Amino acid sequence: MAKTAFIDEVEINVAGGDGGNGIVSFLRERARPFGGPNGGNGGRGGRVVMTATTGLNTLLEFRFKRNIRAANGKRGGSSLCHGAHGEDVVLPVPLGTRVVDAASGYLHADLVAIGDSVVLADGGRGGFGNAHYKSSTNRTPRTASKGEEGVQRCFRLELKVVADVGLLGLPNAGKSTFLRAISAARPKVAAYPFTTLAPSLGWVELEYGGEALVVADIPGIIRGAADGAGLGNRFLRHLSRTALLCQIVDATSETAIEDCRDIDNELRRAAEHDLADKPRWLLLNKIDLLTEEEQQEKLQQMQQEFPFFERVLALSALAGNGVRDCVKLLLARQQAQQEQQVAVE
Repeated sequence: MAKTAFIDEVEINVAGGDGGNGIVSFLRERARPFGGPNGGNGGRGGRVVMTATTGLNTLLEFRFKRNIRAANGKRGGSSLCHGAHGEDVVLPVPLGTRVVDAASGYLHADLVAIGDSVVLADGGRGGFGNAHYKSSTNRTPRTASKGEEGVQRCFRLELKVVADVGLLGLPNAGKSTFLRAISAARPKVAAYPFTTLAPSLGWVELEYGGEALVVADIPGIIRGAADGAGLGNRFLRHLSRTALLCQIVDATSETAIEDCRDIDNELRRAAEHDLADKPRWLLLNKIDLLTEEEQQEKLQQMQQEFPFFERVLALSALAGNGVRDCVKLLLARQQAQQEQQVAVE
């Protein structure tokens, strides 16, 4: 089966349905030859509505369906029958979808919670039938109005993954292996760079205790990513909503310190994502390949070189060493933050 493409940005054109026309009609019944005007109003045009839902993680559908139009309202009928309203078009999108006006750049909506919705294009108002124009001075109006045209707009959809914890690091640092170890997510793992080509989400099971949390893994970042090296830094946007960043480094690498500095520099160069000042943990991976003495030496060295990390932990995502303890600490941190937020409110 072909793998679903990950699309996180796309432009769409939306249009509300046109309103139905009102009609001119007069009542003609036996014994009531001059029953008066009875033309009904036209129905309202349908709207284009976008709503956030679970079960989606890409904007792929809109890559092939960029022009979306709601149904037109029906014309009015005789005997004061109003036309039916046009059916709305409801567009489901992943959580974290931003709706930006393509012309002005104005943020129209940010759909981050289940059920969040926004009207992208209103339908046109239905026209009035001649019964609407009846008055004491105009008993037999022969005028009806046309329905209004629906609103037409162009939007840019930007997906920013909603997660509690974001994983980042160089290619082959072990991010995907770590995500597989703590959740049911199954990102691709292989012994070559850039096996992760799109963000992956994992839901940490409650068996660890505390509250569950969502962890996001993005493709590896390398030196010069801001200039387009590797896969570039476009996927950093998916970490902008996270409360904590976990930077994973290969503890066996002779350039571990330089690797950390490279990632830090790339975060600071991508200032538009506001990631450099987020709380960060450093996870030294692959410690099963080091002796106990080497592990302690590496931990002390990294703590001294990078005091801005809240925690520096050693683990092996593949062997499982330290993984459970790491997850417990992540869950405890999240729970403490939630309790603090409740206390403030």
